[in-house]
Amino acid sequence: MSVLVFVENWDGKFKKLSFELVSYATKVAEMLGTGAIAVSIGKVEDTELAKLAGYGASKIISLEGDQFNVLDNQNYSSAIAVVALQQESKVVILSNNNMGKAIAPRIAVKLKAGLGAGVSRLPVSVDPFVIYKKVFSGNAFANVTIKSEIKVLTFAQNSFELIGKQMPVAIEKTTVEPAVNKTTVTETRKQTGKILLTDAEIVVSGGRGMKSPDNWGPLVELAEVLGAATACSRPVSDEGWRSHEEHTGQTGKIIAPNLYFAIGISGATQHLAGVSGSKYIVAINTDKDAPVFEAAQYGIIGDALKVLPKLVEAFREVKGK
Repeated sequence: MSVLVFVENWDGKFKKLSFELVSYATKVAEMLGTGAIAVSIGKVEDTELAKLAGYGASKIISLEGDQFNVLDNQNYSSAIAVVALQQESKVVILSNNNMGKAIAPRIAVKLKAGLGAGVSRLPVSVDPFVIYKKVFSGNAFANVTIKSEIKVLTFAQNSFELIGKQMPVAIEKTTVEPAVNKTTVTETRKQTGKILLTDAEIVVSGGRGMKSPDNWGPLVELAEVLGAATACSRPVSDEGWRSHEEHTGQTGKIIAPNLYFAIGISGATQHLAGVSGSKYIVAINTDKDAPVFEAAQYGIIGDALKVLPKLVEAFREVKGK
């Protein structure tokens, strides 16, 4: 028996999310009295793979092959399911990001497993197997019992601390037969020179309280000082003040940074649903009764256009910029 965790890589490198998943899987494995096995897909150097052992992975399986040069959900899900059966994994853990949401249901079907989506804590118990997850756009939580022999879980980012637990490095490189490869990539375009919203540790977001697209300068300046990504609410992107690429919320990008600045954002349910996974939310709004203050850990009641320059000045002083 084992716990299998799929760790995504970006151009051959792991990010904090990967180590967070391994830390979480290791603790789940301890609850079950077994070990955590990490599976990586694609070309990753041994020195990078070895980093996973520092967070408790007792074995690291590296799957390589031409079929993995293209992100094909069928191939990825089939490969992970094959490894899960080979390793007699009773729990399979993936990230609750775009990739995890795409392949986890396929894996669950292949393994005839119950699926727990968006878990954010360790299981409440393992016999019976009960998971904790947020529901109703983060306004409540539910304990869900999974009765199948094998369980597939997708884990919400920034919900678990990194826990170092050095294990002997045991890397196993293998291949699996491709399932079906119908995906053909004709062109690849990568965004450069800008922090991606889905990767950012800090996000500075603006709403209609910024009053005009001409007032965005201080917000962008704050993001630059903090090394943060910029974002906006849906009304802002609909008005054309900012790109739709920056739209966060239930109908935009769902993110979970460590720190989220909601500046001039009232806090509509749809917006908060997309950022409720943030570890800390700082709200700035003139309306003391704005719903965003109920979700925020810290709040400033005031005009964003007056508060922002002072924030920028304070952070510059702290960071020596």
